[in-house]
Amino acid sequence: MKLLRLFLLNPELVQDRPELAKRTKIPGKILSKEISMLASIGFLKQATISIEGEKSKSTKVRGWKLNSAWKLNSALSELLFETDLFSGDELIKRFQGIGRVKLIITAGIFLRETDSRVDILIVVDNLKKNALDRALKQLESEIGRELNYSVFSSADFQYRVSMYDKFVRDILDYPHVTVIDKIGLEPSPYTT
Repeated sequence: MKLLRLFLLNPELVQDRPELAKRTKIPGKILSKEISMLASIGFLKQATISIEGEKSKSTKVRGWKLNSAWKLNSALSELLFETDLFSGDELIKRFQGIGRVKLIITAGIFLRETDSRVDILIVVDNLKKNALDRALKQLESEIGRELNYSVFSSADFQYRVSMYDKFVRDILDYPHVTVIDKIGLEPSPYTT
């Protein structure tokens, strides 16, 4: 699933095995097996990547990319992205250890919206930055692309709301899902 999402969301991406292992957090032997299987059915195809090395010398290595001519790409994409990526309860669990979470709002990739300002907005007090970074990297590896996110303290977020900050208004006034709200925001017509 991680590889499918990664390549379907990034159709021009060309990656070698070490980079794929890093992005997806799939162990090497399993990754090799999955790449071979996806290549054998025509989903992936080989490509050459130039990697910059020492003294500005580039090395060509074998990588993988989406086979855009594969006839099942659109059907597979529809199947993978028509279901919810994560339930609200699952997102709450993933961000439990980052501090005192007050608000989580999802938009963008979580709602299959391409023009959203963020994919996830988190309001948290006593932020544990390392725990937040780990939780976001894990989500990104499962979703298949980098998340656009914003993190605020309660005080900063409340101030921005009271000042009608354009960034915050763009999130609250357009389609989004409020996963957890311990702040008590006024409902938006798009809140679900």
